[in-house]
Amino acid sequence: MKLELNHTFSFISKESMQSYESKVASTYNTIFNRTGAGNDFLGWVNLPSEIDESLIADIEQTASVLRKKSDIFVVIGIGGSYLGARAVIEALQNHFAPLSGEKPLIVYAGHNMSEDYLHELIAVLDKKDYSMAVISKSGTTTEPAIAFRILKQHIINKYGEQEASSRIVAITDKAKGALKQLANVKGYKTYIVPDDVGGRFSVLTPVGLLPIAMAGIDIRALIKGAIEIEKLCKSNPTLNGNIVSEYAVVRHIMYESGKTNEIMVNYEPRLVYFSEWWKQLYGESHGKDHKGIFPASVTFSTDLHSMGQYIQDGLRNLFETVISVENSNHELCIPMEDEDLDQLNYIAGRRISEVNHKAELGTILAHVDGGVPVIRLVIPEVSEYVLGQLIYFFEMACAVSGYMLEVNPFDQPGVEAYKKNMFALLGKKGYEEKTEALNKRLGI
Repeated sequence: MKLELNHTFSFISKESMQSYESKVASTYNTIFNRTGAGNDFLGWVNLPSEIDESLIADIEQTASVLRKKSDIFVVIGIGGSYLGARAVIEALQNHFAPLSGEKPLIVYAGHNMSEDYLHELIAVLDKKDYSMAVISKSGTTTEPAIAFRILKQHIINKYGEQEASSRIVAITDKAKGALKQLANVKGYKTYIVPDDVGGRFSVLTPVGLLPIAMAGIDIRALIKGAIEIEKLCKSNPTLNGNIVSEYAVVRHIMYESGKTNEIMVNYEPRLVYFSEWWKQLYGESHGKDHKGIFPASVTFSTDLHSMGQYIQDGLRNLFETVISVENSNHELCIPMEDEDLDQLNYIAGRRISEVNHKAELGTILAHVDGGVPVIRLVIPEVSEYVLGQLIYFFEMACAVSGYMLEVNPFDQPGVEAYKKNMFALLGKKGYEEKTEALNKRLGI
């Protein structure tokens, strides 16, 4: 994995980069010594290298048992409780997994409150053998709690209380909360959400590892990849030769120069949900005190035919971070045709991946010429090991960037605002005064 900043450096001098050397070293000290804001949520820093072998083996065993009796595995969670797992699973599984017959098919619930979505999911589960993981530290987060209440009733009706309990895994707090209490009573298999790891940093805990293992993906290789970047950051907590530091500093310089929007670009549709995980990680970590870069994402070349115009010629407040994949997993060449009606014979015999790479390079050059700085993160392939590298890379860069921005990267106070209004509008006890005020504003 390598970070290419040459296109960005056309207007970022080496001197301006080096001016952040002491700031970067100080920031790493803050992280490793746990002296900064939110330091009680830094458990992810040592997580890859310190994860217990017995936990990995236990997760693999649980997944093996459930895979044998499940056509479908439902992951119930929202935000960091499901995005990390989904990012890895959708990056590594067959693009057409629902049609390929691979079992179990991983599906998701509790990440929305769509009545139609749950109804249609239940209609599928009526006809299939399934099991589920419910992921919530408290057990009372509205979206997953609603989904679990409904699906718990369904799985009990389908299999009976005892068998249903053997098909439910609860990933929750080690000692307290509604879900932990229910798991103790019902005898669900449980895994712990570590107290010092926030949801968006939890993909390398059982929160992500169990669903990933259920998809038949090698979680050991994923962890090994993360360990490599962890070692890099600890052995070289500087700006020179550390791609994590370089990325964090370039982002900071972009922000200070008025580039307030970062677009993650991929040229492989299997990375769409990796971008979704990245957006939550950076949006929820940095969007505070009216500060922070707005994270967005596109998939090229698809979105070149929609968002491409804006990126090329729109408001110049953005920069791009391109994840460039060097090697495809399969080979497919463009055939020669005698008539050449579509005028493609000039690329006949070439692999589609080569055309895709040329589209990538052509787009980068066009966008740079249009005033859009481009950071290019080059990875050899999409694999468990490489995704592990990327996960830790972006997690650590997120922490470094957050402290450079002088915000707490590990809380999310703004998320509570909509919940309080929703509770009041639904008539939850204790919100009566707010209910009346909101109803008046809405003309109800």
